[in-house]
Amino acid sequence: MSRTRRRAKGELHRPGRSGQELSGRDEPAGIRNERQRKGVRARPRAPTHPVKPLLLAIDTTHEFGSIALARGMEVLEEVALHAPDGFAHVIYGQLRDLLERRRLNPEDIDCFAAASGPGSFTGVRVGLACVKGLAEACGKPAAGVSNLQAMAWYGSAPLRAVVMDARRGEIYGAVYNAAGDLVAPETVGGFSKWLESLPEGDLEFVSADSGLVREALEGTRWETAPLVTAPRALAAAIATIACARLVRGEACDPAALDANYVRRSDAELFWKE
Repeated sequence: MSRTRRRAKGELHRPGRSGQELSGRDEPAGIRNERQRKGVRARPRAPTHPVKPLLLAIDTTHEFGSIALARGMEVLEEVALHAPDGFAHVIYGQLRDLLERRRLNPEDIDCFAAASGPGSFTGVRVGLACVKGLAEACGKPAAGVSNLQAMAWYGSAPLRAVVMDARRGEIYGAVYNAAGDLVAPETVGGFSKWLESLPEGDLEFVSADSGLVREALEGTRWETAPLVTAPRALAAAIATIACARLVRGEACDPAALDANYVRRSDAELFWKE
């Protein structure tokens, strides 16, 4: 009885036998372990990003633009810019100065982001071209963020009706929720007509021209609705929105960035067959 028990006990502690039974292979443990190691290494991995990625965001869609640097959801620095003659000749110098102040190189950036419009057609193209070039050169992802979504970021209510001057007596408008999702689509047209299309419920209006919006709301069902003044500089909001997309895996190939004009260009409006 004692010999039988010793044999049974010894068999339970023989790793070679145990491993062969689990794997179903009659091969030395060293070869099997090597195959298993290679198999684990060969598995494709999902793309990963730093827990707090570094983002560089720009907005050149209007006369008053901005650039910002953010670490995760924390904005490290935002620079307001004013370029009445356009940003094509100033944006790269401003970006260089910002990176030098922070002792960074373009390669240190994990994601590049740009305001995608609506706004000046030329300004939108300048910003997107800049971000596409930098992201492509550094091999990093990029994100385009709607100006209206960036403005909604400064609101605080569950539903935020964003209004932006589109000139020609029209406005750009949209409704976003607190998560940054569209509730009513981005559109361009007359202010009063847009108000009629707004969903029922408590709305908070967000605009950089709050005085004009408050005046336009007088005599409407939204006369007493809360109104938030959004800043002209939107790069900080663009950076934080882009960071959330990057973490969710929604940042894209730079070549896939596209403009969000909302309104058709003059060439399209006046073109005739």
